[in-house]
Amino acid sequence: MVETALRSEGYEVDIRPGSTTDFCGVLQSQIERSNPDIIIIDLDSPNRDTIEHMRTITAERPRPIVMFAEEGEPETIRDAVAAGVSAYVVKGLQSDRVRPVVDVAIARFREIENLRGELRQAQQSLVDRKAIERAKGLLMSRRGYDEETAYKAMRNLAMDRNMKLIDVARSIIAAADLLV
Repeated sequence: MVETALRSEGYEVDIRPGSTTDFCGVLQSQIERSNPDIIIIDLDSPNRDTIEHMRTITAERPRPIVMFAEEGEPETIRDAVAAGVSAYVVKGLQSDRVRPVVDVAIARFREIENLRGELRQAQQSLVDRKAIERAKGLLMSRRGYDEETAYKAMRNLAMDRNMKLIDVARSIIAAADLLV
C-alpha cells in the first residue's frame, strides 16, 4: 500500500528489504549501496533493534526517515523520534497524504540539521574562545601584559601573519606547553 501510494505521487522506490529476519542488516547494506534521499519504512510494529538501527543511520548517514507503523504506543513513537525518525505515521496511509507526510519529514529533517549545525558552530566558538582566553592569560602572566595589551598583541600577530586569531592562540598555547 505505501509503495503504491509513493509511486502514484511520483517517488522512485528503490529499496525493499522485505520481511527478512535480518531487516536492519539488509536495510543498512541497501542504504549504503543506493544512498537514498529519504528512508520510508512500513512495519507493523517497530522493535528496539529497528529503532536503534534508525539511530545508527541518523548518526552515520543523516537523512529524513518516515516510519509507517500499525503500533502507536507513545513510548515507541518517542523512541523513534529520538532515534531520528522525522515522521511517524500510525495505522495506515491514505494515498493523498503521502506527499504532505514526506514534505513534513523533509522540512523537519532540514530544520533539525540546521539546529545541529548551529549547535556544532556554537560549541566550536566556545572551544575557540577558551583557547583565546588561555593564550591571553599566558601572555599576561609571562609577558606582564594587561588583558587589552595581550589581546592586541595576538590580534596584531594574526594580522601580520595573515592568520586567524584562534590559530595564533593555539600557537601560543603550543609554544607555552613546549616550554613547561
